[in-house]
Amino acid sequence: MSMKPEADSEGSWYEDDFEKIDRFGSTTTTSRGDLGVERQVRDWEDESSEEKQFSSHPESDRQPLPVVMETASTVMELLYWRNLKQSGLVFGSLLLLLFSLTQFSVVSVVAYLALAALSATVSFRVYKSVLQAVQKTDEGHPFRAYLEVEMSLSHDQMQKYAENAQYYINSTLKELRRLFLVQDLVDSLKFAVLMWLLTYVGALFNGLTLLIMVVVSMFSMPVVYEKYQAQIDQIQEKIPGAKRKAE
Repeated sequence: MSMKPEADSEGSWYEDDFEKIDRFGSTTTTSRGDLGVERQVRDWEDESSEEKQFSSHPESDRQPLPVVMETASTVMELLYWRNLKQSGLVFGSLLLLLFSLTQFSVVSVVAYLALAALSATVSFRVYKSVLQAVQKTDEGHPFRAYLEVEMSLSHDQMQKYAENAQYYINSTLKELRRLFLVQDLVDSLKFAVLMWLLTYVGALFNGLTLLIMVVVSMFSMPVVYEKYQAQIDQIQEKIPGAKRKAE
């Protein structure tokens, strides 16, 4: 009389050999070692398929999202003074902030700006409330239109900005790794010369002074070049070795 292999409470067999029923109903004897090899082969195949799928979409091939193009277009409109009020407001605010940082600490500047904004809004709110009480009108809150404006970012917007930031951060890290690990000797030497020149610039100017100069240049040079493009191109053609940028 043949003995059947014993099973535990979960129904798994403890014998070295047991019968496996295939799709056609026939039974084949398979050892536990063979099953382990089959599972390992399947795991290797799954891992290789995942690696191929990941490598088919390398991160370096990703392109910037359309939100970057929209932001760049808005910045160009500000720098070329397409809207005088908006460009003047942004330019004046940046200069005021930078000049304030040269005289006070960051904490003091933030506190003074917050107090100035609160003083303006509280004064206007009190003025409108008194005016409504005298005229016996009920116009409601003076900032109702701004309070009802939706200011929260949607999930899609947050995801776009996060993916865009991730793209540029990864690109910057890869470029720095390439320069510091001397993947290209010429590029690394150029980067070293640039850093050496920046040591002299840092000795002459501090960071805030450089930022002020950069902001003034960004808001002035594009307009000057656009207005005097013909004269600047003529001067550029007279400079030896200078090539005019193709239009």
